[in-house]
Amino acid sequence: MLKFSRNIFIAVLVLFLVFALVACGSKQEGEKKTEPIVIKFSHVVAETTPKGQAALKFKELAEQKTGGKVKVEVYPSSQLFGDKEELEALIANNVQFIAPSVTKLVGLNPQFQIVDIPFLFKSEEAALKFYQGPAGQKLLKSLEDKGIIGLAWWPNGAKHFTNSKRPLRRPEDFKGLKFRTQSGGVLEEQFKLLGAGSQTIPFGEVYTALQNKTVDGQENTFNNIDTQKYAEVQKYLTVSGHGRLDYVVLTNKTFWDSLPEDIKKALEEALAEATEYEIKLSTELNQKSMENLKKSGKLEFYYLTPQDREAFIKVFEPLYKKYESIIGKEIMDAARNAE
Repeated sequence: MLKFSRNIFIAVLVLFLVFALVACGSKQEGEKKTEPIVIKFSHVVAETTPKGQAALKFKELAEQKTGGKVKVEVYPSSQLFGDKEELEALIANNVQFIAPSVTKLVGLNPQFQIVDIPFLFKSEEAALKFYQGPAGQKLLKSLEDKGIIGLAWWPNGAKHFTNSKRPLRRPEDFKGLKFRTQSGGVLEEQFKLLGAGSQTIPFGEVYTALQNKTVDGQENTFNNIDTQKYAEVQKYLTVSGHGRLDYVVLTNKTFWDSLPEDIKKALEEALAEATEYEIKLSTELNQKSMENLKKSGKLEFYYLTPQDREAFIKVFEPLYKKYESIIGKEIMDAARNAE
């Protein structure tokens, strides 16, 4: 009888342990299923900028729309990777989202030089129409063979000329001056056709270069001119809107293709709303900066007339012809004809 009771006890104990292990395994399996998809979103600017705020808005919307199935970690101000490293990090899937300056993509696809072609876009609205239209969307998809998917354009604003020597109203006014550029290529040729010199200088060193007269002028958005305090070392501002300083939101193709369709849809919706938010912030911020610069009284403003623009366009005809063969007539025409 004692032996029989012992056998029953052992059998019950074994069954208990089996059930406990199964329950534990089920719990662990359930926990694995509920682990969120982590998206690391790295960028190089401050959280207070339109891009920084839009990245945070995307995080909020993505987590909300997926019901917590996605967790977005935003790393601003080059906390993870700087300008030079973030593209490589994305391709290696060390981060899943970045939003670099469009000019950083020229090495992968020369067609992205479209934003630097002077006086191609008629207005801010025209640039947005181009980005949202077939040609702009085609450019976004052009990096898939490099393992990158373009998801959205995030406009940052139009560029305007400043300098310390004289008002810049016509092409001939640029002759003999020297300007800072962020890269060579189109920008170097732009100033060469105007009879001016150029020098590539990192963004963080521009103020000192202007102060020390290393260069006479530069080109930038109203917001950068304002926040970088260029008015302290410049005298004239020409409202030209001749080029663009915009961003593109990119993701890793392997990562994106691995996502369930419902998650992709939710992320696309979140990004669309974050993009509208970024456009609104960027527009408001540039407008506010322009007003700040006017109120400072430190800069003499000149607004290019339609006749002035035509004079510049005539000077840049050789540049348009050259880059039409590089960028493509279809894309150039789409930018030129956008309203």
